[in-house]
Amino acid sequence: MRTLLSWSSGKDSAWALHSLRQRGDVEVVGLVTTINSAFDRVAMHGVRRSLIEAQAAAAGLPLHVLEIPYPCPNAQYERIMGDFVAQQAAAGIEAMAFGDLFLEDIRRYREEKLAGSGIAPIFPLWGIETGTLARAMVDGGLEAYIACLDPRKLPEKLAGRRFDAALLAELPDGVDPCAENGEFHTFAAAGPMFRAPIAVEAGEVVTRDGFVFCDLVPSSSLPMPTSGMGVG
Repeated sequence: MRTLLSWSSGKDSAWALHSLRQRGDVEVVGLVTTINSAFDRVAMHGVRRSLIEAQAAAAGLPLHVLEIPYPCPNAQYERIMGDFVAQQAAAGIEAMAFGDLFLEDIRRYREEKLAGSGIAPIFPLWGIETGTLARAMVDGGLEAYIACLDPRKLPEKLAGRRFDAALLAELPDGVDPCAENGEFHTFAAAGPMFRAPIAVEAGEVVTRDGFVFCDLVPSSSLPMPTSGMGVG
């Protein structure tokens, strides 16, 4: 199936891409991300557009960028997504994949919105125990950094920290290892889903709308991946 992958910039999206590429029934032909037009950053994660573009280049895939306003009423978000889905179905896309892990309401929402569109939802990581999944990511060579966290659930000092075995050991009781409950969001910088690493450094840490963001910035220590793949 010709498949698009919903791309947040984080570890779950990245690992979903890796998992989908191991399957024989799916061809991932592009990534889809939403950009907050007011800040030119990925919605919620706060990751710069240039870093998302570098990820797509490193993955060897075209990137579909959907710009959404800030704030974005749900009805407007659904209109933007609905128009995009209709266009992609007409272009021959057969499935859309998501990195969701266990939140039933989120999965049900995605299934309902794609119902009747001609595009089937796929959840390649669904139901994997999150402690097992987190360790598999780390052991499998995924490199990611915390771009955003909820200070009600995690210490602010963890903003910008690498997602690794040491971090997993430090997580407070009750925090999901994969942060499926919104405890933190990451930026995936390297791993088996990429042809080359995306070099980043931790920049300014700020608090906005009740969340702590670490501004990850391109590093000069390694060249940023480049590609002729389109950004639409």
